Amino acid sequence: MATLLLPVSLLLSCLAVEAAAAATFSSRLIHRFSDEVRSLRAPARRGGANGSCAAEAPWPEKRSVEYYQVLVASDLRRQNMKLGARHQLLFPSEGSKTMSLGDDFGWLHYSWIDVGSPSVSFLVALDGGSDLLWLPCECVQCAPLSASYYSSLDRDLNEYNPSGSSSSKHITCSHRLCESGPSCKSPGESCPYTVNYYTENTSTSGLLVEDILHLASGSGQASNSSVSAPVVIGCGMKQSGGYLDGDAPDGLMGLGLGEISVPSFLAKGGLVPNSFSLCFDEDDSGTIFFGDQGPANQKYTAFLPSNGKYETYIVGVEACCIGNSCLNQTSFSALVDSGTSFTFLPNGVFETIAQEFDRRVNATRSSIKEVPWKYCYKPSTKEKPKVPSLTFVFPLNKSFVVFDPVFKIYGMEGLVGFCLAIQGTDIDIGTIGQNFMMGYRIVFDRENLKLGWSRSNCQDIDDDRSMPLTPNGRSPNPLPTTEQQSAPGGGHAVAPAVAGRAVSKPSAASEKLISSRLSLISLMPLLLLLHFLATFLHMNEPFSLIHQNSLR
Repeated sequence: MATLLLPVSLLLSCLAVEAAAAATFSSRLIHRFSDEVRSLRAPARRGGANGSCAAEAPWPEKRSVEYYQVLVASDLRRQNMKLGARHQLLFPSEGSKTMSLGDDFGWLHYSWIDVGSPSVSFLVALDGGSDLLWLPCECVQCAPLSASYYSSLDRDLNEYNPSGSSSSKHITCSHRLCESGPSCKSPGESCPYTVNYYTENTSTSGLLVEDILHLASGSGQASNSSVSAPVVIGCGMKQSGGYLDGDAPDGLMGLGLGEISVPSFLAKGGLVPNSFSLCFDEDDSGTIFFGDQGPANQKYTAFLPSNGKYETYIVGVEACCIGNSCLNQTSFSALVDSGTSFTFLPNGVFETIAQEFDRRVNATRSSIKEVPWKYCYKPSTKEKPKVPSLTFVFPLNKSFVVFDPVFKIYGMEGLVGFCLAIQGTDIDIGTIGQNFMMGYRIVFDRENLKLGWSRSNCQDIDDDRSMPLTPNGRSPNPLPTTEQQSAPGGGHAVAPAVAGRAVSKPSAASEKLISSRLSLISLMPLLLLLHFLATFLHMNEPFSLIHQNSLR
């Protein structure tokens, strides 16, 4: 505790010890203002320019006012340095929970967020494949926001109004994040934006603004502080395509690598490490945590650059396995995208995997109407279907196991069929979508440019223990239509929706979170020291001016 009450810089003096077959080393700590260090530094000070030591500050006497002033000034300088993030984990102020809603909402996961002053709530889709956070705003062409339009909502959605938020600021064309700047008539006008998505004719456009995103910091079993983070927001005046049909009607939070994404702003502001996690549970719920770098025992693989730049979360799969059979010529690169509901693989890889799956599954292949998948089956009435697992093998033999790579189809009498939940695509890069992330805590470590994963129940982020290798059964979900889930042009979509049940109110914060690095208890010693110095200096008037200067 003494070291906490007097946080000082120490000099390390290494002393050699006897060499032996198993060499050991020891060291002792010497205070930088000790007599020993003073004697060592004296010759160097005398050897300054012109034989003068005027370039150095006087050596403070131990326990003098100057002594404490130098120590406190040093500590304050260290506090002001960006030595680490101010919070270990952050999550939306309405809670860390995410949810998959009904058919109306596009098979995506959503989170409630609060924006502006006063704060207004928005139900945004979470998309790892894009960067911008946009909200319906001063609408010219937006999706309906009335709860009566959606079967799974019990309250109306909101429209963002920058003029109604005292913390909002327009982003001008001269701003470094304004990509449209060169085409503006003048540098002082508001910055326009347009983002086109992979789904055909799906886009958002409007003006960029800056406003406050309200977050919470987790400690122990509850949220213990609120955080207001300035971020850039797209005031989405005009949406098209899927965004008029129910995908992200109340906005979308891009989580990509671009400078304009929310994770980039939080990391650059020193609020959290440059990383975040998503966890999707089997019951259509999940969590999001900013700053989460994952447990120590997680597996990981490096992101790959695209055209020499790290712009999206692309990974390289070296091989694919069905059950215990690993297949030749099944390597490919894939985008890991929370904004795509299902998984797409290059056609050649897809057919190799599908044919091995078909050979191993103990069910009869059958066509099922109005589903987009090619390999579908009807289970035998005599025995429960045995579905082989699918494994993606990454470099260094790191494996990602999808234990149940199917979409189950339920009717009035229970399970009526299931399909291998993969589609082929004409392009070389596949997409690992939400359905293959179920039951995993997926960590997007942007600081170290790697993807991490570990089995998780998406409830206990404090618990690093591995889950059992056999996941719980998935709850039944209505089917998407072929039109909803077909990826135009062989690409991947910001895909339409799973039917689920909406929560009646915003979800509460996760009960167990990693404690904050700067808790009140850890700050108490420094506060006590400053209080002591303030009291001491108040009693010694001549030193008050010096004290003020040292604490600037």
